[in-house]
Amino acid sequence: MDTAKLELAAQRYREAEEALEGARLDLQTEALAILSQDDAQHGGQAAVARVTGWSREYLLRLLENAPGAPRR
Repeated sequence: MDTAKLELAAQRYREAEEALEGARLDLQTEALAILSQDDAQHGGQAAVARVTGWSREYLLRLLENAPGAPRR
């Protein structure tokens, strides 16, 4: 039994998952940078939602769960 192709596919899959996770973290970091600015209420949320496709509710959750965000 030759598992070389299976091993290669599994490795490619793991690498793709890692790349996707890294991209998600980068996107969240950049979105938080915009949302945390003082002028975020003046179009920042709308711009982030437009570019990312994320809902207002998701953006609010992202802000609430950000490091350093005040806890309720």
